Amino acid sequence: MRTPRRWWALPACVVAGVAVGGGYGALKAPEYAATSYVIVVPAGKSDPAAALGFAQAYGRVATDIAVTGDAQVWAGVSAPTLRASVQAATSPDAPMISITARAAEPARAVSMADGVARALILNSSHVSGSTGVKVVQFSRATKPSAPVSPSAPLSALVGGCAGGLLGGLALLVRPGRATRAEARHSGHAAAVPGPAGAQHQPEPETV
Repeated sequence: MRTPRRWWALPACVVAGVAVGGGYGALKAPEYAATSYVIVVPAGKSDPAAALGFAQAYGRVATDIAVTGDAQVWAGVSAPTLRASVQAATSPDAPMISITARAAEPARAVSMADGVARALILNSSHVSGSTGVKVVQFSRATKPSAPVSPSAPLSALVGGCAGGLLGGLALLVRPGRATRAEARHSGHAAAVPGPAGAQHQPEPETV
């Protein structure tokens, strides 16, 4: 409080954060997400409990199967794009796999999610004789109507909050440093002795 000049940093950081966050939200291309669902079912007389374990396994290798299969052709994207844009999630209670794809265009997100799901279904049919299970389509992806990426106002709000937090931390740290510097300075000043006064020497006695 003794140095009010430092408090200008807080509103300055907030304004800078709003400008950076708003600019990022305005310049970044919107991103859409589409999700396709598949389910693992026992084939023939297989144990139904095995379907849950194979669902977990298929969920872990979903993108690998899609890259080595025909998902690239069906989705119309390259293998690196599939790996970076598609995620698979499983449920601990049901043998279901959700395949979510993100893209700059809604139709592309749908084709990527359905392409990976189709690759899983095709691969499971090839190895169903050894695994005893197969993957079937549960729900196809629907075309998203709104982007999932944050809008410019939301990005500006987040940037302003982050700027205010950084500015507040800077205000908390700087006074502490100044106080420690003043304490060290005062300690050195107290340790330096003052000039000693001249002592009176007694004159020798004369006989």
